Amino acid sequence: MRKLVRDRIAEIIRANGDEAVVYRAGPDEYRQRLRDKLAEEVEEFLGAGDDADALEELADVVEVVHALTRDLGYAVEDLERVRSAKAEARGAFAERVVWTG
Repeated sequence: MRKLVRDRIAEIIRANGDEAVVYRAGPDEYRQRLRDKLAEEVEEFLGAGDDADALEELADVVEVVHALTRDLGYAVEDLERVRSAKAEARGAFAERVVWTG
């Protein structure tokens, strides 16, 4: 099984006395694995059993989104600036508005 994991996972596995076989992905593989990881984390969020689990999974989604942002050559602050500008221009999702066509 090959999947992108958090930076300290190998260290944690080794600290538990197990062997961790890992390698560092190249740029193209890294970008694809980040996209795959985003889909994985969103799926885990959607399947979360309760609100506490959902919050944990959302934290993972945000971490992957931040990594993707940096991989695209932007700072997390750039992402927040774009998000904020879109919220200002179009609104957010706080008012629960549903379009019916």
